[in-house]
Amino acid sequence: MRLRLILRRLTVSAPRMAVRSALPWPFRWAVVAIVFGFCAAIALWAFEFGKGIAGLEKGSKAELQQSQSQLGALRAEVLTLRQERDRAQSIANTVDTLLTSEKVAQERLLAQNKQLEVDNQSLRDDLGFFEKLIPTAGADSIAIRGLQAELHNGREIKWQVLVIQALKSPPEFNGRLELTFTGVLHGKPWSAALPGGAQAFKLRQYGRLEGTFELPPQAVVRSLTAKILDGSLTKTVQSVTL
Repeated sequence: MRLRLILRRLTVSAPRMAVRSALPWPFRWAVVAIVFGFCAAIALWAFEFGKGIAGLEKGSKAELQQSQSQLGALRAEVLTLRQERDRAQSIANTVDTLLTSEKVAQERLLAQNKQLEVDNQSLRDDLGFFEKLIPTAGADSIAIRGLQAELHNGREIKWQVLVIQALKSPPEFNGRLELTFTGVLHGKPWSAALPGGAQAFKLRQYGRLEGTFELPPQAVVRSLTAKILDGSLTKTVQSVTL
């Protein structure tokens, strides 16, 4: 029986044996701690190496405070610049408003000045008109005291005739006004009268007659002659050069 047991242990069918080290637990924990410390050191080295690659520098506490101080100063400067920009924009808007108001006021003054010039010219015309109404010594009972003509747009003549009776409480006068335009047409002497012929009118003290005359193409007017007719009798004649 003992022989069989010995043979079984020596053959292949003998049971397997495991050899284990008898390492104490404190040493095992120390080994684990060393491994973790080594891994932590490698991780820290990798982190610092990554910061170096990214361009980040590890500064001291004083440098960090200085950076924060510079950042605060930059923020304050940006705030100041924004305030100055807003102030400048407000001033610019005010200046634009003032310029617009000044432009409107200037345009209003120009319009008033033009109106004053028109009124002044009207007063001068009225003054001249009333001066012509003053009777002259030895004057006829009916007379032309003003003959005016102006060319407009190169094709139209605006004319005006002032007729008066230089008498005190004169009777009503019934007459006709005949106008004759003379000049040059196509290089030849030319003359023309009003399209409807002599213009009939009535007046007692004075009267102002006016109208327009359209020139034919290429006609150049040199003078205008006005006649006051009483029936077939010519009472007075006056001419003006254009």
